[in-house]
Amino acid sequence: MDTQLPVRRTKTFNNPPSYSFASHRLRKTLRDSSKQPIVLVACGSFSPVTYLHLRMFEMAKDYVRQNTDFEIVGGYLSPVSDKYNKAGLLNAHHRVNMCTLAAEQTSSWLMIDSWEAFQNYQRTAVVLDHFDYEINTVLGGVYTQDGEHRNVRVMLLAGSDLISTMSEPGVWALDDLDHILGRYGTFIIERAGSSMDQATDSLARWRNNIYLVPQLIQNDVSSTKVRLFLRRGLSVRYLLPAAVVDYIEENNLYLDDGPVSEKEKEKDGGAGKREGDVGSGIKTPLQS
Repeated sequence: MDTQLPVRRTKTFNNPPSYSFASHRLRKTLRDSSKQPIVLVACGSFSPVTYLHLRMFEMAKDYVRQNTDFEIVGGYLSPVSDKYNKAGLLNAHHRVNMCTLAAEQTSSWLMIDSWEAFQNYQRTAVVLDHFDYEINTVLGGVYTQDGEHRNVRVMLLAGSDLISTMSEPGVWALDDLDHILGRYGTFIIERAGSSMDQATDSLARWRNNIYLVPQLIQNDVSSTKVRLFLRRGLSVRYLLPAAVVDYIEENNLYLDDGPVSEKEKEKDGGAGKREGDVGSGIKTPLQS
């Protein structure tokens, strides 16, 4: 079944002050002209960014190389806006700085896009439209070795908790699901203890655009657990990139992150999770 929908792009995007789109690691030329170029985008709080957030990209990269006709030309972390209204959410300035340190010092291909972080809350569908606009309209896409132009397909990268919320009636607006899963598609990273197949049963309409990536080495590090360690004065080294740990210590972050319920601790065991983009404007907060 063809799941591709007609293009629906926002005609104009309001950019934060002094904003510029990061493209210094975006590969402009395909290595294999038979492949379709894609960019991976992970949306989330990243408070703080952990090794599991970064590891998601590497797991997707292996899956893409071994199982698809795609070629990854770039990867982005897009921290959510402060207007996300999640209790205890660290301000965007610090979260963007930590993500930037993590990407620049641990990866050769990941980048940070601050467009979402420094303005009003933006729905995931609109965030993906923004990436599509910047990469394909402003930058002009990419090229093959022979100089043939190719548009880049933007794809959402997320943990399996996200796909679970998408399968719950009333959590996500149907139009947004159509746009995210129909036009763009997603790579879903398995979370320990969750059943991805069951979560995708009600999303069968878009099954050809949903790629389920197994987590071969189980990792349940989460930002919530890291914040809990920090409040208790416990070490978080080797759970986060060293530069991020140093930044947290230098800026005395997460020393008083507010109360965390047992329910919240149980829910937050993965990466890249995000609220459902509900049509009514009501948000279902998930931790990342």
